[in-house]
Amino acid sequence: MRRAVALTGLVVALTLVALWLGGGLAGIERWATDQQRAVQNAMAGALRALRSGQPGAVASLLGLCFAYGIAHAVGPGHGKVIIGSYGFGAQVPLVRLAGLSVASSLAQAGTAIALVWGGITILDLGRQTLTDLSEVAMVQASTVLVASVGLWLAWRGLSMLRAQARADRHHHHHHGDACGCGHAHGPTPQQVAQTRSLRDGVLVVAGIALRPCTGALFLLILTWRMGIFGMGILGTLAMGLGTAVVTVAVACLAVWARRGSFALLPEHGPWAGAARWLPGTLQLGAGVLIAAISVAVLLPWL
Repeated sequence: MRRAVALTGLVVALTLVALWLGGGLAGIERWATDQQRAVQNAMAGALRALRSGQPGAVASLLGLCFAYGIAHAVGPGHGKVIIGSYGFGAQVPLVRLAGLSVASSLAQAGTAIALVWGGITILDLGRQTLTDLSEVAMVQASTVLVASVGLWLAWRGLSMLRAQARADRHHHHHHGDACGCGHAHGPTPQQVAQTRSLRDGVLVVAGIALRPCTGALFLLILTWRMGIFGMGILGTLAMGLGTAVVTVAVACLAVWARRGSFALLPEHGPWAGAARWLPGTLQLGAGVLIAAISVAVLLPWL
């Protein structure tokens, strides 16, 4: 039963990826874009209501911002690719991956706040310059960081496969099955996998955070001009939480699909030993996928 549930996760994930790559989700992406536009118009109305002191305007604005974050995250975005590929490829516990998803979304909100505040107060930039900065320079920087996440994952996947090959060689050639020498013959694949920790987390969060959402910039610039920048900050954080709802769902699906890929392998018979090679292979594949997508995004600028 558990195996069937795990396999379902893999089927769902593969179906969604195939639909996305084949353009089958274009309708959802169009819907998400339309929703963002509608919510953005409603936000402008809520801000006017807030400035004129209408009751309930704060709750209305924050609710709209949260909804905007969800609609924004449903559309195409690099955050879901990073979280999904990282969760599928690396042996990350679900709680840690969900924590990274929330941290990334809030850090993305923080980047938008810092960009607008710093851009206006320190650099005296206009709205168009700020938007261009976030959509060109910061997209490029973010994409380079995302590519480095992919290369780091791919390198670690290779290291795990090499460690597994070494472990197998030592086991077969130097010792019997009942070897009790007590020596460690090089790092095990598990030890290689456990070198993730902080460095991974920083790369994943930074790769997502460096690309602020244009809706957040729109809200922050508008509230700055209206003299209610504090509400813009609260609204941007509400957007971040909305985005986190979707990225946490992607994290859950990635871990579920990862378990499904292990459930594919038989527990007995000649293929049973293949499970030892799967973690390294998944990590290498996820890393190559992230790096390839990043290069494709960067190509128009090269």
